[in-house]
Amino acid sequence: MIENSEQNKLEDMILKGTTTIGVVCKEGIVLATDTRVTMGYFIAHRHGKKVYRIDDHLAMTIAGVVADAQNVVEVLKANASLFKLDKGRLMPVSAVARLAANILFESRGFPLILQALIGGVDDSGAHIFSIDPFGSVTEENCVSTGSGSPVAYGVLEDGYLKNMSIKDGISLVVRAVIAAMKRNAGTGDSFDVVTLTAKEGYRELTGDEKKALELSVSP
Repeated sequence: MIENSEQNKLEDMILKGTTTIGVVCKEGIVLATDTRVTMGYFIAHRHGKKVYRIDDHLAMTIAGVVADAQNVVEVLKANASLFKLDKGRLMPVSAVARLAANILFESRGFPLILQALIGGVDDSGAHIFSIDPFGSVTEENCVSTGSGSPVAYGVLEDGYLKNMSIKDGISLVVRAVIAAMKRNAGTGDSFDVVTLTAKEGYRELTGDEKKALELSVSP
């Protein structure tokens, strides 16, 4: 059993930095993250990768310890590929989320410091699952994690609508992550945006697209 002091230490490590966002839209999902990598109050990298492709229809955002997160990402990638090879179809988003949750739950004695969003599109539609470091998993339509999430939620809860278009979803998550970048020291420098749709699969916005979006949403 984890003592209160260990629990507080875990929470402190999770809340050092990062903002990740996921929204379900009419045509699929949109994921966004900032790119600042911190070690306490030290900025270790300004252009870190926090959203990863798991398969053509799946992606995952990370908040927490990078090494722990990358380990889980590689396990999910391998299992998604093996599932497709064995079954001849794409691995359901819920199955990938459950696998990630099981990995974190099994490690609860010596926790993997990771809070993840797993999103994608399968035969049952578009889904986003939020997973905490102890393996709890919940399905969400609009969700944010990391130290900048309180700021991001202020934008998301004001602007999110069910069945909104991917275009509107992109604009919303960019406004939310930029708001967090301006008001949270652990969030900053730049952002990445990924869309997942049945038609196009995994697509990451280009640098030019991100610059245009930043200009369009800035006051």
